[in-house]
Amino acid sequence: MKTVMRVFVLNLLVILGSSAFSQNIKAYLFYNSFYTPENGPFLETYLSVAAQSIRFVANENGKYQGTVDITMMFKQNDQVIDFKKYDLYSPEIEDTTQSQFNFIDQQRFVLPNGTYDFELLIADKNKEMLPIVMSRPLIIHYPPDTVNISGIELVESFAPSTSLNVLAKSGYDLVPYVSNFYPETVDRLIFYSEVYNTEKVLGAGDKFLVTYYIESFETENPVAEFVRIKREDTRSVNVLFNEFDISRLPTGNYNLVIEIRNKQNELMTSNQLFFQRSNPSMQLDVRDFANLDLENTFVTRITNRDTLAEFIKTLYPISTQLEKTFAQTNIKTGDLATLQRYFLSFWLTRDPYQPENEWIKYKEEVDKANASFRTRTKKGYETDRGRVYLQYGPPNAISESYYEPNAYPYEIWHYYQLKNQRNKKFVFFSREISTNDFELIHSDAVGELANYQWQFVIHERGNAPHGLDQDQMEDHWGSKIDDYFDNPR
Repeated sequence: MKTVMRVFVLNLLVILGSSAFSQNIKAYLFYNSFYTPENGPFLETYLSVAAQSIRFVANENGKYQGTVDITMMFKQNDQVIDFKKYDLYSPEIEDTTQSQFNFIDQQRFVLPNGTYDFELLIADKNKEMLPIVMSRPLIIHYPPDTVNISGIELVESFAPSTSLNVLAKSGYDLVPYVSNFYPETVDRLIFYSEVYNTEKVLGAGDKFLVTYYIESFETENPVAEFVRIKREDTRSVNVLFNEFDISRLPTGNYNLVIEIRNKQNELMTSNQLFFQRSNPSMQLDVRDFANLDLENTFVTRITNRDTLAEFIKTLYPISTQLEKTFAQTNIKTGDLATLQRYFLSFWLTRDPYQPENEWIKYKEEVDKANASFRTRTKKGYETDRGRVYLQYGPPNAISESYYEPNAYPYEIWHYYQLKNQRNKKFVFFSREISTNDFELIHSDAVGELANYQWQFVIHERGNAPHGLDQDQMEDHWGSKIDDYFDNPR
């Protein structure tokens, strides 16, 4: 059977101007692509603005209102394909102490299949400031003769549509959830997606399977309580509008996954969306491992509690948040048998047949990380480079630059394939190379720290601090930073 790779159809969250001490706009941008048989592909943007981050002024109604100036532009080879420039008005409020809310803007752009540069300029019209500028590449790709899945739209609330409007899809007005973080106060994850061309590929009147589930981001194992399977009839467009009760989903990093399979259970295509959950009330408990039989297992050979505690600490880079929280607590208080059961359970989760082999292979990588990345105060696995190495494996290429004028020492790691992502990079820098402690400052990988002004930070050595509204980096003599990031070697 032909191997089908899980892909991320366009679906991205970008945080703009989010510094806690910034006077700039705090905004969140999400965007998804969809397809209609009549008009082809289109892009939806969802922009959420924190009202407390903008200035409200009195209007003609005797109330207070904020105004955000927005420009969205899509380019190919410096040619503008589509754009919108408009003012986004906040809701009116009685006084400026009532601004603890977010307001949302949604737009649609008809864009043919292709690669684009998406530019966003956003500014507070009631403040003297330069706009915040964001530029990101995006790809829209809906082949006409294969089964495709749209982006996955997270939904905050919905109601039956009563008129044609930008929120309407499949008979409902969908208010987007413009975040990939679900706090403890939110107990439903609602999502909307579409499947295209099943009728054309599989034939009219045929059936196919839709599986949607939540998986651990770290292990890629489905969470058993959150797996759903349904049978669908083929159509030109099949709508997936579903929800999960996540009240019992523990704190952690997850993927929401949609898979399409034919009647022979062969995977045809899939898509996934990263999200984070905070749910402190759900914790691992010692009783979860109480019945685990240790007899004749490799962990019984680890009889020194301090040694075992250290082994468990080395697992942090590949642990889920739930596992990490349990381990951090029980390393301090748990007895040897409890730690042995946890350690065995951890590796049984990764390989139920040969857990010891998985631990031996991982321990070899820990030893390499400790040899390469240790500092005066940290073991290698505790550093940012060590964590990335252990979580994702060795990069395909590393660009090192330790002595550029006006720049702190930095490294750029390039992964050709990173789990289900392609062409991802990690940027590390050090304020003092002699310490060997390089801090992760930016990555474009899902679930990692993203700071799209990382170049300014690296070039702060000997320069004045940058403004948060800057996006374009001025040229520095002797700098290879752009070349190393765009063309790692």
